[in-house]
Amino acid sequence: MQTANTTKYSILKITKKRKPELTKSNVMGRTDSGRNSRQDNRRREDNSESRKSSKKYHDEFSSFDEPTAIIKKLVKKEKPVATNDFIRLNKYIANAGVCSRREADELIEKGDITVNDKVIKELGFKVTRKDIIKYKGKILRTESKVYILVNKPKDVVTTVEDPHAERTVMDLVAGACDERLYPIGRLDKGTTGVLLLTNDGELAEQLMHPKYRVKKVYQVTLDKPVTKADLSRLVEGFDLEDGFISADAAHYIPDSEDRTEIGVEIHSGRNRIVRRMLEFMGYKIRKLDRVVFAGLTKKNVRRGHWRFLEEKEINSLKMKRFS
Repeated sequence: MQTANTTKYSILKITKKRKPELTKSNVMGRTDSGRNSRQDNRRREDNSESRKSSKKYHDEFSSFDEPTAIIKKLVKKEKPVATNDFIRLNKYIANAGVCSRREADELIEKGDITVNDKVIKELGFKVTRKDIIKYKGKILRTESKVYILVNKPKDVVTTVEDPHAERTVMDLVAGACDERLYPIGRLDKGTTGVLLLTNDGELAEQLMHPKYRVKKVYQVTLDKPVTKADLSRLVEGFDLEDGFISADAAHYIPDSEDRTEIGVEIHSGRNRIVRRMLEFMGYKIRKLDRVVFAGLTKKNVRRGHWRFLEEKEINSLKMKRFS
C-alpha cells in the first residue's frame, strides 16, 4: 500500500571550536603554574568537546569551516489505513443505519445477523471491515450519516411503516436522500413540532437514553386556565402508574392572557409523558407542540417541512450538548 510522504525540517546547530582565551597572565608573561594548569585543563576539555561534535556530524556532512545551521531533511511516513481494526457488531449495525445499538443486540440474539454467512448470537462479538455482515440476507455497509429536522404537523404518525396510517413522517421527507432514515423517539399523532430523523444509530441511542437528560420543551394549550398551584405541582412532581415524575420547569406563555397556554420543560422520555401528567391533574389538552428538542428548534421551518442539520448543530449533538 502506498503512503503519502510528509516533509518535516529540524535545525541542527554545529558547535564552533573555541579559541584559547587571552588572559592577563599570558599578556604579562607571568608563570603562575596553578592558574596556567587550570586554564590548560579547560582548553583541553573545550577542544575535546569540539572534536566530538565534529566527529558526530562528519559522516553526514563532509566538511565545514565556519559555524553554521544545517537543515536535515526528515521523512515521516504515514501509517496505512488499517483494515483489520475490530469493531463491536452492534456498533457496526448501528453505523449501517439499521437501528440503535440496543436494538442491534436484540437482532443479534434473535439470530437475524450473519457474519461471513454464519449466524452470530454472541453479544460483544467483534468484526472488521473485511467481514461480510448481513441482516435478513442483505449486506450491511456503513453509510454517510444524514440528519434531518422535521416540523411535524398534526395527524402524521411517527413511524417508518404503518399500513393503517394515511401519512407517516417518512412521507414528509420522501426523496430527501438515498439513506434509510429513522425517527428519534416518538411524537403522538396529534402532537406537532420538532422531530429528528437520522441513520446515525449511535446518536439516536444517546438521545433516547435517560442518563443524558435530553432537554425537551413543549407549548401546551389547555381547556381551562392553569392555576399557579398546578404549575408548581408540575415541577414538584407526583406519582403516575409508572412511577414518580416531575417537570424541570413550567411557566405561563406571555401572550396567553387567560392562562390556558403554558410551557413545560422536561427531560423524561416516557411515552406521552406531558399529556399524561396534565390529564392526571384534570386538564384536557387542546394543542401540544414540541418547540425544542436537544437544543434544536423549528425556527424558519414551516409546519410539514424539513431541513438538513447544519454542521455546528451536528457537532453539538455529538458532543452531547443536549440542552
